[in-house]
Amino acid sequence: MPKKIPSLPLPGYRRYPTEEMRRRSDEFYTELNRRRTVRHYSDQAVLRELIENCLHTAGTAPSGANRQPWHFVAVSDPEIKKQIRAAAEEEERAFYGGRAPDDWLAALAPLGTDADKSFLETAPYLIAIFAQSHSVKSSGDKEKNYYVQESVGIATGMLITAIHHAGLVSLTHTPSPMRFLNKVLGRPPSERPFLLLVVGFPAEDATVPDISRKSLSEISTFLP
Repeated sequence: MPKKIPSLPLPGYRRYPTEEMRRRSDEFYTELNRRRTVRHYSDQAVLRELIENCLHTAGTAPSGANRQPWHFVAVSDPEIKKQIRAAAEEEERAFYGGRAPDDWLAALAPLGTDADKSFLETAPYLIAIFAQSHSVKSSGDKEKNYYVQESVGIATGMLITAIHHAGLVSLTHTPSPMRFLNKVLGRPPSERPFLLLVVGFPAEDATVPDISRKSLSEISTFLP
């Protein structure tokens, strides 16, 4: 039986007065409501320290049995970004050229997306997020991970939030299939590509679709 991890007093928790809690929650919503997915990027460099801090934030996410089943590969090398774009666009051309069902293409049509993914080379950083089906202990033994998709999804959401909070923009890109990322980035077969996050500053002439988000009553239910 594995040895139980010792407990310690909850570190760092802060209890705020009610009015401050209201203010903080309102300000955080306002901040996150400004976040938009961006497809037009400047080639302006981004400090590596910013990316490191955002990845530190993602690494604080909760995970099944605390296995932390994620790995992030931050790519700024132009040649590697070029390889990723070439492989991604090959999959995208197949997607738009017949692989995708008609209803999916119809849903995407109003957004104007297509197989051209030039942002994969323009943006200063690509962050490939991998989900680990198992971990390897220092002894070399394999250790199964649990709730992998859920855990990596939460970490990814926290990463996107951190990127926005830092003053950058991002795009979640999911060419299907994404196994080419394992080859290009040298990741083992036990890691499955979860998504590719495009990160940087928006181009000066960047635009986004004029869309709205669902209301609170549409996305939630309160049971008194």
